[in-house]
Amino acid sequence: MNQTNLKLNIVLFASLSWFAVATVNAALLPVELRCEYRADPLGIDAVQPRLSWCEQSAARGAKQTASRILVATSLALLKQNNGDLWDTGKVAGEQAASVSYAGKRLISRQQCFWKVCVWDNADKPHWSDVASWTMGLLEPEDWKGNWIGLTESLPDKLATTNAAFSRRLAARWLRKNFTVSRQVSRATVYFSGLGLSELYLNGQKVGNEVLSPGLTDYNKRVFYITHDVTDFLRSGNNAVGVILGNGRYYAPRIRKPAKTEPFDFPKLLLQLEVEYTDGSQQLIVSDDSWKITNNGPIQANNEYDGEEYDARREMPGWAQAGFDATRWMAAQVVKAPGGQLSAQMIEPIRVTGTIKPVALTEPKPGVFVFDLGQNMVGWCRLQVRGPAGTSVSLRHAERLKSDGSLYLANLRTAQATDIYTLKGGGREVYEPRFTYHGFRYVEITGFPGKPTLASLTGCVVNDDLATAGVFTCSQGMINRIYQNVVWGVRGNYRSMPTDCPQRDERQGWLGDRSEESKGESYLFDIAALYGKWEQDMADAQKGNGSISDVCPPYWAFYSDNVTWPSSAVIIPCTLLDQYADTSVVARHYPSMVKWIDRMSGFITNGIIGRDKYGDWCVPPEDPKLIHSKDPARKTSPEILATSYFYHCLELMTAYAKLLNQPADAQRFGQLAEQLKLAFNEKLYSPQAGYYDNGSQTACVLPLAFNLVPSAERERVFNRLVDKISLESKGHVGTGLIGGQWLNRVLTEGGRADLAYCFATNTTYPSWGYMVEQGATTIWELWNGDTADPAMNSGNHVMLVGDWVIWLYENLAGIKSDPAQPGFKHIIMQPQLVGDLKFVEAWHRSPFGRIESAWRRSKGNFDWRIIIPPNSTATIYLPASSVNQITEGGIALENVKAVNILNLEGGRAVIEVGSGSYHFISRDIPSGGHRD
Repeated sequence: MNQTNLKLNIVLFASLSWFAVATVNAALLPVELRCEYRADPLGIDAVQPRLSWCEQSAARGAKQTASRILVATSLALLKQNNGDLWDTGKVAGEQAASVSYAGKRLISRQQCFWKVCVWDNADKPHWSDVASWTMGLLEPEDWKGNWIGLTESLPDKLATTNAAFSRRLAARWLRKNFTVSRQVSRATVYFSGLGLSELYLNGQKVGNEVLSPGLTDYNKRVFYITHDVTDFLRSGNNAVGVILGNGRYYAPRIRKPAKTEPFDFPKLLLQLEVEYTDGSQQLIVSDDSWKITNNGPIQANNEYDGEEYDARREMPGWAQAGFDATRWMAAQVVKAPGGQLSAQMIEPIRVTGTIKPVALTEPKPGVFVFDLGQNMVGWCRLQVRGPAGTSVSLRHAERLKSDGSLYLANLRTAQATDIYTLKGGGREVYEPRFTYHGFRYVEITGFPGKPTLASLTGCVVNDDLATAGVFTCSQGMINRIYQNVVWGVRGNYRSMPTDCPQRDERQGWLGDRSEESKGESYLFDIAALYGKWEQDMADAQKGNGSISDVCPPYWAFYSDNVTWPSSAVIIPCTLLDQYADTSVVARHYPSMVKWIDRMSGFITNGIIGRDKYGDWCVPPEDPKLIHSKDPARKTSPEILATSYFYHCLELMTAYAKLLNQPADAQRFGQLAEQLKLAFNEKLYSPQAGYYDNGSQTACVLPLAFNLVPSAERERVFNRLVDKISLESKGHVGTGLIGGQWLNRVLTEGGRADLAYCFATNTTYPSWGYMVEQGATTIWELWNGDTADPAMNSGNHVMLVGDWVIWLYENLAGIKSDPAQPGFKHIIMQPQLVGDLKFVEAWHRSPFGRIESAWRRSKGNFDWRIIIPPNSTATIYLPASSVNQITEGGIALENVKAVNILNLEGGRAVIEVGSGSYHFISRDIPSGGHRD
């Protein structure tokens, strides 16, 4: 392998505890890659960041044999290979992920420059490029300013609709003049503007994040944002300004649809630190010398009802030096929010794309309806000309009525309306700042003249997570559903996984995402976001161990059911399996133990019946029902709660062993065995061959969690198959809970063909049925076109279940081995089902990009795979004989890079190291698979 001018592409991101993984690409390829930052590396507030790198190489069997990390206080020292903060020396081994910093103690504001050297198979060193991070404010005393705002009761001037529920305030505008007297070497700003905020320096917006900072339980945790603003300052007079929106801090509702924590009025904490080249420093902080007004153009805002903007009230130059703010009020020093200040270490929300309308209609004179062609989340950019004082209203909805007007019933009390009042004088462009909507259709009224398609643009808004994979196949309906899922998942990232983006809810329901989170990891890089959400769960936990069903607990539902809060135990397993991240398990282990101990108190004779929601949203017998009333479709609380709690105990046993807690491992294991024994004694019928009433979910969960005795497993599985084949006629018959395990249970039992039916059905109930009815995201209900609108979101992800997991792991054959997590070892066993002719997929793992692309025709199976460096794979290749297989045109037995293990079940089992491979298997056995 030739030594080349190599660079490592270092990507820094982080979660609350600085699951700040600096990922490094390309150490072994003769290719130069540019440095790409997906998140601001400033503001890290943990003293042991974890560093990672990821190598790329086309060579087979490429692996790192040793590494050396250098961390220095200056770039100059690092260039001299002087790691004055940390020099690991040459460390033998392949570890390239989550290496905990173990150098000198890091302090507030400290800049850290680092690089890594990796040695390849030939013991040749390859240095990375340089990356850096800057520590945040680590101690409470580092903050010198005060929280400021305006606490007086303000007239709700523009809450003219929905007055019984809506809480909308005008935005607050704050500013401060200051002088820069010498040459600046560095300037850093730390600030938290609650509920939502935008920062400006000398008239320019700082950063491109929106709806910032992220959502938290403000009584427990408050995020601050950090920016390097050196380039924003100038010699002489300067000005800093902040706009505050309401967000969830000034809650949009406090009574209905559920009791909501109101928190307080918007407020700001800011600290701008200016360092001069002569070594002196200047500090600009939030205090009562700032000016504030609520008389700017944003006259009302909240996330449910929209924003009202009067352009006639704009204040040109408000964030620039020299602006006349004599009519503004003095800012008040106000009470701090109470939560711990923490650096926001998740990707910010941004405008991640735009959509042009595909159609424009006028169902009534002066009422114009735009169709964006896609159910999306965000807001609209309006372009308009007209007289001053003209008000243009934009109302948003997911569906239309038969007469072409907006269908609004499923929004409940959310007004979802933005109003823009023109200032006159030419072309005007408006985008809201402090609201967002879930919509495909936009109704415009009050527009001066007639709009055109160019008058409106949809701005897609979500957590700016990197794409983690792409899937496509020969089956068009699967591809359509996949795109619907991607749009739905993407739109429901709002610094937490939310349940819906359109109505007066938008909460972080735990049960919706427990195992489904694993599927999302194939779509987006969710490591930091879900690490943050796990912290939300810990923050929401009561002293007695109880966890709210909604986190952050804006709706404080402490029902002590099992299935929803169990996400606090299940999601760390996803992060462990998919990212080899042990830190979330370690950090939240005490919280998980506390919850397990709390819920163990509800066990009676080995059975726990704590369940509130059932198998939520099973397809009902009546198309107008939300929930089934048929006892045969329902799954008992004892089945749901006991099986899930058993699964949690099994996970806790594994976590305890991982963390070297043998006593805990023993007690969790013993309790799990007690539940398993009671579960089979009391809930299984040997005569019938199934549990309880034998619903689909009552079969799925015991099979998924290995609760079924081996001698009875076939009978329970056959019951499930009969329920699907005979009663559901090849359709899904589970709700949220059973659906998170359904497809994998069928596949592991040898009936991937049934999962394929689910994926390709176009009749009710199915994802394909949603597509046939025009859906471009996934509905909340299987019967979302006919059911009561009170709970009928057109953009939910809870019914996706384990479908995405099934696509990647069982169709594409890209699966992480839990014994060597994070795709250190990959299990590749694609299922050849139905009329599938090809599958192509890739996934970006912690070790690099994995690819799988297979085709079959005329009895041949053609498979191209790529395994990243430092990873290995066991592949299961359909074959009647090893002699019928070639790799790169060479007979398999003559290929040195592969290790043939055996032939079993119509498949050749082969081990490979990293690299690119092209297998062709001729005359593959049918094995029940149909071409």
